[in-house]
Amino acid sequence: MTKAKTAKPKPSDLAFNRSIDFEYGALAEVAPGVRRLVANNPGPFTYTGTNTYVLGSGEVAVIDPGPADPAHLDDLLSALKGERISHIFLTHTHRDHSDLIEPLKSATGAKVMGYGPTDAPRGFATTGPTSNDFVDHDFSPDRELRTGDSVKGGTWALDAIHTPGHAPDHLCFALQGTRMVFTGDHIMGWNTTVIAPPEGNMGAYIGSLECLLDRYDVAFFPGHGGRIKSPRRVVRAYLMHRKWREASIRACLGDGLEFIPQIVPRIYANLDENLVGAAALSVLAHLEHLVEREVVVCDGPPSIEAAFSLL
Repeated sequence: MTKAKTAKPKPSDLAFNRSIDFEYGALAEVAPGVRRLVANNPGPFTYTGTNTYVLGSGEVAVIDPGPADPAHLDDLLSALKGERISHIFLTHTHRDHSDLIEPLKSATGAKVMGYGPTDAPRGFATTGPTSNDFVDHDFSPDRELRTGDSVKGGTWALDAIHTPGHAPDHLCFALQGTRMVFTGDHIMGWNTTVIAPPEGNMGAYIGSLECLLDRYDVAFFPGHGGRIKSPRRVVRAYLMHRKWREASIRACLGDGLEFIPQIVPRIYANLDENLVGAAALSVLAHLEHLVEREVVVCDGPPSIEAAFSLL
């Protein structure tokens, strides 16, 4: 078991909170009736690792079992010895969240809840942060969930909220009676969410953010990183960030920069070369959204290689 680690926030990160106290291998309470086990899969897109949440006691639910890591599965089952896992919920079918679903179901007989198949394009472009293999195309839940659907069990009850954008099948889960929401990769307090076409869609993502502004939640529990204690402030910051990024891209086009490889270094200062592909796809997502709104034109189907210009 690895000792607790705490990531410290940078002073320049106005809306971000990169502090998270945890121990790999330890299931710890993070709110009344909510426990968290952090998978040991840290990285530039997973931060300290994927968060697996356990709801209730006795008869419990698991949200996002995590990546294909037998040690993570063993830690979860050992920590829940004497309790029964009745339900498994999945926020979205990216493998760092979904790969342990089948092993956990086989070990417990739990029912699997998720959005299910979607007709939207799946996978990321080859220049992206991951490949098409990162998407679990074979996921098939025992019950498909849509916004407003509720599932109850033991001492807990969850309401589903469809929040496409990062992935077309993305769901958030609101814990009834608490004003707490499990946000998966839709909102992460440690960083902005990657929107990588065709898997990601900027218009859908902004719409999903706006729907959370109609709620008055007191805490978000993301798929990576620590608890978000000021949800509406963070949602507004996410929206402001996207507006600012769009304005920066339009300014680049106004200066005659037509191609994404020209735009990326202009708007991303001191970018780690390992993140250049993700940044390019984020710019593409914004440009797709601008083309959809007839603010920008493209010399063909929007792509990393295409030329863009203002109308």
